[in-house]
Amino acid sequence: MIVILACALAAALLALGFEMVLVMSLPALLAKLAYYPAMPDIVVVQKLVGGVNVSTLLAIPFFIFAADLMAAGTIARRLTDLIKAAVGHFPGGVGHTAVGSCMAFGSVCGSAPATVAALGRLLHPELTRAGYNERFSLGLIASSAETALLIPPSITLIIYGWLTGTSIAALFAGGLAVGIVLGFAFMALVQWETWRSRAGPAAPLVTGARRAALKAAGLALGLPLIILGGIYSGVFTATEAAAVSAVYALAVELAVYRSFGWREVFRIAERSAVTIAAVFVLLAAGSLVSYFITLAQFPNALIAFLQQHQFNVVMFLLLVNVLFFIAGMFIDPNSILLVLVPTLYPAAVALGIDPVHFGLVVCLNICIGMITPPFGLDLFVASSTLNRPVETIVAGIWPFVAVNLVVLALITYVPDISTALPRLLRN
Repeated sequence: MIVILACALAAALLALGFEMVLVMSLPALLAKLAYYPAMPDIVVVQKLVGGVNVSTLLAIPFFIFAADLMAAGTIARRLTDLIKAAVGHFPGGVGHTAVGSCMAFGSVCGSAPATVAALGRLLHPELTRAGYNERFSLGLIASSAETALLIPPSITLIIYGWLTGTSIAALFAGGLAVGIVLGFAFMALVQWETWRSRAGPAAPLVTGARRAALKAAGLALGLPLIILGGIYSGVFTATEAAAVSAVYALAVELAVYRSFGWREVFRIAERSAVTIAAVFVLLAAGSLVSYFITLAQFPNALIAFLQQHQFNVVMFLLLVNVLFFIAGMFIDPNSILLVLVPTLYPAAVALGIDPVHFGLVVCLNICIGMITPPFGLDLFVASSTLNRPVETIVAGIWPFVAVNLVVLALITYVPDISTALPRLLRN
């Protein structure tokens, strides 16, 4: 009963346009007042503060700051030039460059909105000049940025690891494999569109262009190598890797590339602080929601329900995908994680689902939610960055949603795709 009432109140608040932090926290506070009046008020404060007082979460502000530094500097452009030099001379090379650039930038920032904001203005003019229509170009940019949520260092995977206690290094390894699969699926769609519309003619291969682009992007490429190499070699943890990435990005952009001065660094830090504060307020509210979900023994009730109705792994994962797909249309990614994962994860473990596999299924659903209307976050970031109506972006997004769903089905029911690399590294 307590969960039903809390869900009803949350749905009403969401429909009335309340901020997500209130949609999450007010039902939890009502549950406390109605069902646990003897609970001291200080417990609520302890859960709010203690929920985010975790060293693992320090990775989030460092990666956000590093992403903002690179978006304001020249690392994004250098990575794009390198990918263009590598694949631009193939048929459909401009479209492949867009996908590859988003994957490369995602490997140093971990944020899909930051990827759209940093690369949108660089990629969109080249796509339209190559002959891709406006809708396809906009859909490609918004969708390719999703790979940043899968390829390390993914902030989404860090939050999932914090919620479930799953190894972040293992999640990063699985995310790398799934991100590559999704990237190649988008490239296949680009190739089909190239053949269909005769867009994206091959650019001439200029002698020495690859060598020059590699030299220009050498320090930018050092960042993913340091992050991934440091984590998997055991030199430092994911949290320490985040700190290293922020320091490295600051040093490269400020001292080597000289993209901006100290005054701009302070402005970037101010923007990052606003984003970080919003994320951590949601995380604090989510820890409170998770506490009351556990207190109401809802996960145990869900497990009993699944056992009573003889749910198997196939049926349960289908249910998970449907729930996340619907929620992704209306709720921001972090809130979806904080509400649904504590509820569904115990049931997934009880059914014998690998935590890394379940995490990648969840994360790929989050990716789809970033581009599905009416409230897909990347749609609005792309609209703001490229000064295009949201309706135009939505019109071009559907082929990419279809590709996402095909990849989701593959990842859901072929768990080795997401678990083989983590097992290999662990062994």
